[in-house]
Amino acid sequence: MTVIFWVSLFIIFYTYIGYGIVLYVLVRIKRLFIKPIKLVDGSFTPSLTLIVAAYNEASVIEEKIQNTLQLIYPKDKLQLIFVTDGSIDNTPTVIAQYPEIKLLHKAGRSGKINAVHRAMGEVNTEIVVFTDANTFLNENALLRIAKHYINPKVGAVSGEKRVAIEANADATAGEGFYWKYESALKKWDAELYSVVGAAGELFSVRTDLYVAVEPDTLLDDFMISMKIAMQGYKIAYDADAYAMESSSENLKEEYKRKVRIASGGIQSIIRTRKLFNPIFMPLLGFQYLSHRVLRWTITPFLMILVVFVNAYLLFDNVNWLLAIIMVGQLGFYSLAALGWLLERKEVRIKILFIPYYFCFMNYCVLVGIYRYFFTQKSSVLWDKAKRKQG
Repeated sequence: MTVIFWVSLFIIFYTYIGYGIVLYVLVRIKRLFIKPIKLVDGSFTPSLTLIVAAYNEASVIEEKIQNTLQLIYPKDKLQLIFVTDGSIDNTPTVIAQYPEIKLLHKAGRSGKINAVHRAMGEVNTEIVVFTDANTFLNENALLRIAKHYINPKVGAVSGEKRVAIEANADATAGEGFYWKYESALKKWDAELYSVVGAAGELFSVRTDLYVAVEPDTLLDDFMISMKIAMQGYKIAYDADAYAMESSSENLKEEYKRKVRIASGGIQSIIRTRKLFNPIFMPLLGFQYLSHRVLRWTITPFLMILVVFVNAYLLFDNVNWLLAIIMVGQLGFYSLAALGWLLERKEVRIKILFIPYYFCFMNYCVLVGIYRYFFTQKSSVLWDKAKRKQG
């Protein structure tokens, strides 16, 4: 039991803190021998297509269009495609008013990934950029992304996701804190070797490397980028090419999104299991296991196990170190519970967002795993989470 306790505690620490420390140290060591290459915006501008898949986005589509048209990139090298398959509101009608944008629309909803596959058939540029309809890019985002492709080893580029945190934010603001930490890890991952999977808010790929993922894929953006990484290409990262979005409308909406991501994470792990072979791509495999797999599989279970094993060991033999760890665990979970209780009463204390959201995320992972293996409720035709309106 003692061995189980310490091994489990180490894995939990490594998953959320230790890997960041190891990654930072490895990057610092690498910099002693290889200096990072500084790329200049606009130094390389290959032909580029921006694809936006929009389903019933009437509330934001006009703002998205204006944001898209303001992006800085050579107009003779830029193609804009909006695909609105299945939309039954006036999203297609609004887009059709702009001749600069190629509109693809058909009745019947078959999911985002099928809409993206259809849009890819219209692409004849070197690079394709994907972004969501409810996120807004900084005006230099395309220039920032494009410059990385001057390196022939780069097969995809991920931008940064930023979540707006309102002054009167509720516990969903924990998503913003989480993404700030995630962004640091992605930056170091990319500098060490490669980002492990891109987020759909903003990412790009070399068109000739694009591989159509299975039609039932839940995390299509993640899988599209990982398939390119598994071909031996790197996924670069640029924190100054960013997509800004509001946090989820409430925790109920965030719950839907997180559970879906967790289910998709398990599906992705199964479909990328080749990376667990240490001979295949050892460095990418190490990054993948450390940054993604542990979070999406055993660590949430170990968090529960450690509490009970800690209590058992203390009951068997009082030990000051075990007592301190137990007090620390109970204190952390008490803060999370207090955050939950206060949130229900609409009393918001930001310092409690972090423990509350952390526990909330891990609970969603457990639900997502259960749903994937035992209920099969996850579908590509998903009910997207509602975002706060600005």
